[in-house]
Amino acid sequence: MTGCFSAYIHIPFCKSKCKYCSFVSYPDISLKIQNGYVNALLKEIDYFYGEEILKTVYFGGGTPSLLAVDDLSRILNRLNYNADTEITIEINPETVDFQKLCALKHIGFNRISIGVQTFDDNILKQIGRIHCADRAKKTIENAFAAGFDNVSVDFIYGLPNQNLLAFVKDLESAAALGVTHISLYGLKIEDGCAFYKNIPQNIADDDMQADMFLAAIETLAQNGFEHYEISNFAKKSTTKSFESRHNLNYWNAEAYYGFGAAAHGYCKDKSLRYSNFSDINEYINNYTDKASRTILTKQQQLEETVFLGFRKSCGIDVFNINKKFNIDFEHLYADVIKKYLKSGHLLKTQNGYRLSDEGFLLSNIVLADFI
Repeated sequence: MTGCFSAYIHIPFCKSKCKYCSFVSYPDISLKIQNGYVNALLKEIDYFYGEEILKTVYFGGGTPSLLAVDDLSRILNRLNYNADTEITIEINPETVDFQKLCALKHIGFNRISIGVQTFDDNILKQIGRIHCADRAKKTIENAFAAGFDNVSVDFIYGLPNQNLLAFVKDLESAAALGVTHISLYGLKIEDGCAFYKNIPQNIADDDMQADMFLAAIETLAQNGFEHYEISNFAKKSTTKSFESRHNLNYWNAEAYYGFGAAAHGYCKDKSLRYSNFSDINEYINNYTDKASRTILTKQQQLEETVFLGFRKSCGIDVFNINKKFNIDFEHLYADVIKKYLKSGHLLKTQNGYRLSDEGFLLSNIVLADFI
């Protein structure tokens, strides 16, 4: 599988499972299994990687920062990259100190994504996070002190007992700490998480989540952030872009490797989407195989291009879509375009169309009409 210039690497280990989390992750895994996993991961990279110089590398999880620095270095050293490559690692504040952050910077990471979720200690305990607010703030400060100039944080809105003013205060606190990127996610309680069988009281309804989302757009704009994708905001700068280049690769429907248990990848020249086995032992024993392979039809590629493109605040480029798929986009989707321009959920741009802020709130409904 060659022709990919981004790589996602999944590290599925956690100290404990957060109560809202339904992702593939494993708490309290033995060191022996971790070592076996890393060895399988290295073998998978050797087997599939085409040795391209990568533009982005992203270590996600789980909690990648749980791995020893030596193991992270071994994985990173299997890949080809240069000074322009964006290399991100997700971290939990409780799993790193200043020395480990310095070590991560030394071995090649240049972007940090910190799972903060909220600065409210009571809510952090209720949702099963293992860090406290002060530890999260100190981790942000330490990341900058360790030499990182690209520091992202994640927040969740709609958490139990979280109100609008407290959420806005979280965002203002993060901005005051100098973070360069913020990702926001509305709380979703899905099958596979602890909250699914024991839904907490006093969680935000859809209307309150919508109010929080719109308040975030306003608050972050006032603090110098640009809303460049539904869930993502980057600090405006005249010298450097702080948008997540790795995630933009997804939203531009470009190719990427997926390494590790439960990882997904896309081989664009073969129109192939694939996923790895989720079970750790099954992955270790079958790292050269795939759990699923799907060859996308031209129609599916068009729908993905539209769906992913509308996630970006700049929207879709109609000329490029027409050229790539040999269609007349505005004729093919005339009724849908007319419907949502009239409702205000869709806006005309110089190159095509984009969702309005209200359109982002109803993106699943709007985009379903394009698919």
